[in-house]
Formats: sequence, structure tokens, C-alpha cells
Amino acid sequence: MPVEAGDEIRIPAIEVRQGSSRLLYTFAIDGKKVQDIANVSRIHRDAQQNIAGYQRPEVAKHIAGIRDYLESESPTIPNAIVLAFDTRVRFEPLEGEDLQSNYSRTGFLRVPCRPEDPHFEKPGFVVDGQQRLAAIRDARIVEFAICCSAFITDDIAEQTEQFILVNNAKPLPKGLIYELLPNTEAMLPNILQRRRFPSLLLDRLNRDEDSPLLRLIQTTTNPTRVENQSRLGFINYNAVLKMIEASSSDGLLHWATSSEDSDAQLEEMLKVLKDYWSAVAEVFAKSWAKPPKESRLTHGAGIVSMGALMDTIGERYRSLGVPNREQFVENLITIRDYCRWTDGYWDFGIDGQRKWNSIQNTNNDIQRLSMHLVRIFMAKAWGQDSLK
Repeated sequence: MPVEAGDEIRIPAIEVRQGSSRLLYTFAIDGKKVQDIANVSRIHRDAQQNIAGYQRPEVAKHIAGIRDYLESESPTIPNAIVLAFDTRVRFEPLEGEDLQSNYSRTGFLRVPCRPEDPHFEKPGFVVDGQQRLAAIRDARIVEFAICCSAFITDDIAEQTEQFILVNNAKPLPKGLIYELLPNTEAMLPNILQRRRFPSLLLDRLNRDEDSPLLRLIQTTTNPTRVENQSRLGFINYNAVLKMIEASSSDGLLHWATSSEDSDAQLEEMLKVLKDYWSAVAEVFAKSWAKPPKESRLTHGAGIVSMGALMDTIGERYRSLGVPNREQFVENLITIRDYCRWTDGYWDFGIDGQRKWNSIQNTNNDIQRLSMHLVRIFMAKAWGQDSLK
């Protein structure tokens, strides 16, 4: 059990070496005492609108279920809590060859702890297990020993990366994971690795003051607002991510970058996206100012379909270079009278008519709407003798 000594506690622990340099520490502690040495790093934006923290909010229903189980007879929680300690925490090994192996040794973790001081900066952060700890905290039990695994670092990026890796296989909100991706550098599973750059573009579109999508994309730190602020955070993040990924793969964003430098590529792609969506906001001003229930333009199907149109417009200019905002406006005007974002019926020709709000965020509807917009555009604009 932990031993108190002044302003620190000494916790019996095992130091485990993984690979050539990674050190982990395993130990047991009363789950009700974890809050004395570790905080939950809630994801939020700081004063400069940069990501801070990484944990999702507590889920009351999930916590209540665990708490009820803890208050039952003979509960057990075999999976460990994961903590990140800063470098104020030190490992003190015990002497003796029989206490060591090629990859581990026993000793004590010396952890600063001042539970009576409300201004004390705790040395730990919960990387995984916040719901279990909340349940132990709230349960009507005297104590409950919990296994912990910990690593020591002052690098918030490393803490974030470990959170993503630990939770990738769990049913976490994907929006939380994708919002954290731009703040990581380590190698991640392939699907997350592929989405890191599009996630960074999405993050900038949602935060740059000159972006037409400023604070319109719904994310963990920019949730849908209510009442008088309903205009903020109503565009689905996954729709924007799909639009960016598709264009980056084989569309306008793919060929619009001329630099080999990733930072320069980012700025070039951002300019294209800002120019295009500024043009969309201008040409379809009334539809753009409404949430998805009132306008299919800001609906997931509309965002992805308009992304396909962006790539088609870009292809028209490919021999001349990347189109600018004014050129996007000129091209979008050609389809304006055929769009039914907020009322009326879409005329899909041989596929029949569909009421404006019957378009859903499904693959079939997205494909049908994308092809419809591209077909009208090509009929109206592609055959013109000159480009503006």
C-alpha cells in the first residue's frame, strides 16, 4: 500500500522496460485515492483556441452501471487504469538481484501528493479509465484497489498519442479521436495515419478567422449550440472529413499543391477550400445560413456532394491552374437555379423527383445528388468556349 512521507507518497511498483527505452510502471492503489495524484484531462480549447486535454466527458449512464456493479458482492475490475505522470514522479529501485529480471525491477514510485492543498498541481493525468475511476469515486464502498499502468513524460503530445492508441479499438466518439489527431506526431494505425492530415485541414477550417466554415463544424470542443446560437457547430465533421479525403485522394486538392513541404501543402489546400466554400456561401447565401434540418446544403449529403462538384470545377481549369474564389462563383452560378436546398423538389430525370428534405446522408443519396450536380454543371458550363 502507498506510504505517506511529507508531501509525497511512496507506492510499491514494478518498472518494466519495453523495447530499448520505454519504461512503464505497474502498481495497485485505492481507486478513491487516484484523484489525489491525477486529474482527468478534459478536451477543450485554450484562450488561443488550441486543443488542450484529450479526455471525453463523463458518461453518466456508463458510470452508474459500473458503480452498481462495484456495490454488488465480490466485484472485480481486472483491466488497469492508465496514468501519465510528469517528471516530478521518480522511481526508486530496491536493491537485490532476486528483485530484478532482464526487463523489470521492483521498487517505489515517489509521487508528490498534497490532497489538502486546492492549488496543488497534481503530477498525473488519466489517459484511460476515467469512467471506472468516477464509478469508484461515487460508489458507496470504503475503498477499492485498482491496478494501474503508468508512464512518465512532460510531453502532452505523447499523452495524447497514448490516449488515441489505447482507445482506438473502443467505441469512443470518432469526432474526439479525429479532433486530437492534428496534435500528434507518432506513427498510428493506418486509418488514423491517413486521416491525420485531413483532420488538420478540418481543424484549420473550423478555427481560422478567414474561413467560411469558422466554428460551423460540429466537434467535441465545438458542439451544436442551442437557442440564439444555433448557427454554430451544426455541420457534421465526418461529412467535411469525407469531402477533404475524397478531394485529397484524386480530386482538386490532390493536384492543386506544388510544394514538397507539408506545411506549404497545407496552406495551398486551405486556400482552395476557403476560396471554394466562400463562393458556396456567397452563391447560396440563404441556404448556407441554415442548419441541416432547414437546408440540405449544410447537411452531410450536401457537403460531400458539393465537394464532388468542387473537384469537377477544378478539373475544368486544370490546364490553367487552380481556380480562385471569383472563378468558383462564376461556375457555381450556373447550377444555382437547379438546386433545391431548402424547398421544392429535386428533378433527377429518369430517377424521378425527390422532395428537398428527403435527401439523406446515405451512400445512395450522396451519389445520386453528386452525379446530379456534376451532370448539370457539365451541361451548363463545360461546353463554354472560354474560361473566366
